[in-house]
Amino acid sequence: MLAIATFVFAASAQENRKMKLQKHGHEKGMMMKSLNLTAAQKAQMKTNRENTKMQLADLKKDGKITLKDYTAKKEALLKTQREQMESVLTPEQKAQLAKNKADLKAHHKMDGSKKLDKMKTSLNLSDDQMAKLKANREAGFIKMNAIRENTQLSKADKKTQLMTLRQEQKESMKQILTPEQLNKMEEKKKAHMEKSGKK
Repeated sequence: MLAIATFVFAASAQENRKMKLQKHGHEKGMMMKSLNLTAAQKAQMKTNRENTKMQLADLKKDGKITLKDYTAKKEALLKTQREQMESVLTPEQKAQLAKNKADLKAHHKMDGSKKLDKMKTSLNLSDDQMAKLKANREAGFIKMNAIRENTQLSKADKKTQLMTLRQEQKESMKQILTPEQLNKMEEKKKAHMEKSGKK
């Protein structure tokens, strides 16, 4: 039974990751669509993507490379691809892309506020708990953006710091919610994952 439960949990988690990646891809596609790229720009970007894809595939085949070197070279290739993409855009398109990114951040922030409001009802949170959760979320949002926008950090470092931040957010939440509320939240999360796994 334990093995089956573990398998179901892992499958549900994998499905959730897949859904997040699909959502991210859709959002990225919508951001680029609003730039009204010319046929020449689209062709150039496609060529750049394919070249990067080939280079990443060759890098992956290198059996002698260390994990550290692989990560560093992969990040360098992806950085070059981003720079090549930006070099294809006009100043107006770059400004629009920056605006799209800012709008997307604001949208995600609004989604988070809606989730908190829903949480207040389902867990019967007090006004004091809501105020603390909102403050905790705001502080986490600021830290998350600072990590993501820190050009001095490697992708691996950003991932590590974001994981640490998520863990800190969870620990802070445990200090705010009662044991009963935490149990109820975990039950709802588990039910949601099981429901997602059945789709």
